[in-house]
Amino acid sequence: MKEGAQLTQVEAGHRYEVFHTDCPARDVVDHVTSRWGIWVLISLRSNDLRFYELRDSIQGISEKMLAQTLRALVKDGLLRREVEPTTPPQVTYGLTEFGQEIGEPLTDLFNRITQRLPPRSPG
Repeated sequence: MKEGAQLTQVEAGHRYEVFHTDCPARDVVDHVTSRWGIWVLISLRSNDLRFYELRDSIQGISEKMLAQTLRALVKDGLLRREVEPTTPPQVTYGLTEFGQEIGEPLTDLFNRITQRLPPRSPG
């Protein structure tokens, strides 16, 4: 799949064989459901963020893992990457239309889980 490509159906009625190991949809699902992919998508649901803002919003992620996750999600067409030609360059990430479509049910899932958790005890 080329850089920034989105998965599309080749012809009307054609479906990807998602249970086959060579299906490109499996790579996208793996990236979205990876340890950090879901958190990146949820973090960007409200507004675009710069690299360090993302890193600070997702506690526990290393810069290396964030960079790898962002690279994969950009390649899958879920995120857009905008570089401002400053010194040093300022890089901002945001959801594409495809990323928003994928992020909505993930945000809903996250909200349902947090609503069902018992209240946190102070301390």
